[in-house]
Amino acid sequence: MKKVKILLLVVTLFGSLLTVEAQRTVVRVYPKHGTVVTTINGPKVVVHKRTNYYFADGVWYRARGRKYVVCAAPIGIKVRALPRGNKIVVVNGRKLYKYKGIWYKKSGRHFVVVTV
Repeated sequence: MKKVKILLLVVTLFGSLLTVEAQRTVVRVYPKHGTVVTTINGPKVVVHKRTNYYFADGVWYRARGRKYVVCAAPIGIKVRALPRGNKIVVVNGRKLYKYKGIWYKKSGRHFVVVTV
C-alpha cells in the first residue's frame, strides 16, 4: 500500500511539472504581409536602395505615413544581428540562417537576405 501511495505521489508531481512547463510556452502570431500596424517595439532602421525599412522581432516593415506596413524582406538588405531562434541550415553546401521563412547568409559582420 505504501508503494502505491509513493507511485501516485511521483505521478502527480511529474504531471504538475509538465503542466507548469506547458504554461510557459508562448505562441507568437506574426502579421501577414500587407498588415498595417501603428507602432513597432524597438525597430532598427535599415536603408536599402534609398528606402527606409524597419526591422523588429524578425519582421520587416515600411513606413506609410504614421503607420507601418508589414512587407517582404528585400533581397540583399543587410542586418547586423538576427533575433534568437534562427536556425542554421546547410543548403547546397552553403551555410544559411533561416528565421521566420526568411533566408540569410553571413557576410562579414552582417547577415544578408538571400533567395534559396
